[in-house]
Amino acid sequence: MKILIADDHELVRDTLAAFLEKENDIEVTSVEDLTAAIKTIKGGIRFDLVLLDYSMPGMNGLDGLEQAIEESIGRPVAVMSGTAPKAIAQEALDKGAIGFLPKTMGAKSLVNAVRFMVAGETFVPVKFMTEEVVEDINPLAKGLSARELDVLNGLCRGLANKEIARELELQEVTIKLHVKTLSRKLDAKNRTHAAMIAKDAGLF
Repeated sequence: MKILIADDHELVRDTLAAFLEKENDIEVTSVEDLTAAIKTIKGGIRFDLVLLDYSMPGMNGLDGLEQAIEESIGRPVAVMSGTAPKAIAQEALDKGAIGFLPKTMGAKSLVNAVRFMVAGETFVPVKFMTEEVVEDINPLAKGLSARELDVLNGLCRGLANKEIARELELQEVTIKLHVKTLSRKLDAKNRTHAAMIAKDAGLF
């Protein structure tokens, strides 16, 4: 079976690929962002499963999931994340994802989950979805909108306004406004200070 993994962290890509390719019947292709994933999907290979990192460049929340599902023409697409709460997992399923994989899964569980989804079955760890715990929302994030968090994530990755605008498919002037609002809300002197505050708080 052919699996496509899209994640912007090389170590994560390599680790997941290594887990899966220990199986004799699994062949993995890995790419670094949504743009590369869509290009690869369009390249002619019929992937049995596409795994998308929730927070990689180009995803723009779950918009990237919908795009990948559309391009995959009926082939299963799943989301994986190391930080997204179960509300995001549920939203991904509602938008058509075949499953949601926490990056904390062990190697054997990952392989089993992949085989399950390739067979056409929806997979989400029961414990992850049913645990009665308070969602671990960073206090700093509580006062920010989803879009502001997207912009702040870009700042933390050292992206320029133009690059963030391209990634989020927004106008550069809109990003500037978000940066100004973020600086006010975080009591930051500038964009660099805002990114430092977010990193110090463990937000990204």
